Amino acid sequence: MFKALLLTKDEETGLASAAITELDDDQLPAGDVTVAVEYSTVNYKDGLCLSPKGGGLVRNYPHVGGIDFAGTVESSNDDRYKAGDKVVLTGWRVGETYWGGYAQKARVKADWLVPLPEALTPAQSMAVGTAGFTAMLAVMALEDHGLKPDQGPVLVTGAAGGVGSVATAILSNMGYEVAAVTGRPETADYLTGLGATQIVPREDLNETVKRPLESENWAGCIDAVGGDMLARVLGQMKYGASVAAVGLAGGAGLPATVIPFLLRGVNLLGIDSVMQPYENRLRAWQRVATDLPMDKLEAMVKPATLSDLPQLGADILKGQVQGRVVVDVNA
Repeated sequence: MFKALLLTKDEETGLASAAITELDDDQLPAGDVTVAVEYSTVNYKDGLCLSPKGGGLVRNYPHVGGIDFAGTVESSNDDRYKAGDKVVLTGWRVGETYWGGYAQKARVKADWLVPLPEALTPAQSMAVGTAGFTAMLAVMALEDHGLKPDQGPVLVTGAAGGVGSVATAILSNMGYEVAAVTGRPETADYLTGLGATQIVPREDLNETVKRPLESENWAGCIDAVGGDMLARVLGQMKYGASVAAVGLAGGAGLPATVIPFLLRGVNLLGIDSVMQPYENRLRAWQRVATDLPMDKLEAMVKPATLSDLPQLGADILKGQVQGRVVVDVNA
């Protein structure tokens, strides 16, 4: 038997609720590898899955959420993993379509796992999680398109959130000047502690585009907001600069023009962490282990347990979760 935060649906109301429940190993879904989960985390998608209507992501109940987890292989039918191996999982619709990491055990396909880098503990890997993994993919994409530290400031929108926090710490550690956008003035000290050299109030960028091109301010951008802010930022990028789009906290629309692309050669790079190929996953996790300062990572972390998750899920949807949550599923 093992504990899980089980989501069940009331057939009369059509709404789901969560409760910590004892489950039997036989109730785990089919898969190649059974993992004794040690830690998970909370991402925006987790908040959606924990919501009463499942955020449009959960289709079948009962369900175990948690799109990320790290732990130790308990048993494996795949030669790539053996009992005792430390592994990490992000993406692949785990926690959405498939049962995820909000439990003391998980069973998944071997293809979805990545060996945990030796330099990281399971708890540290979940302080990174999908948010930090996505941030690293965004940094790599900007670098692959020519970004270098001497080219000027890099803008990070939604900087106090999970992706933004890790992106700020990584970029600063690599020698970049980071301009952090936040709508919460009280997070300024937190962001400068992560390495931001400039705090940009959200209202400075959150209005609709007035002119298709403005002053060339930013050498690169990691954008977790989308919507009006992304449209505005596109017109402020330096010639040939790139924006890595990682989220849509401000909306899925993009009320922009093509002028920044045509007259300044701006690149808009889409960052997907869910279906990322294995080799690039390995590359990103190794870069996390070398380029993310662990002291800055620890400064982002809020510890939690399974019982905290329903409230944390609601909080993250309201933009009220700062940094990264590390969930000890065995506490």
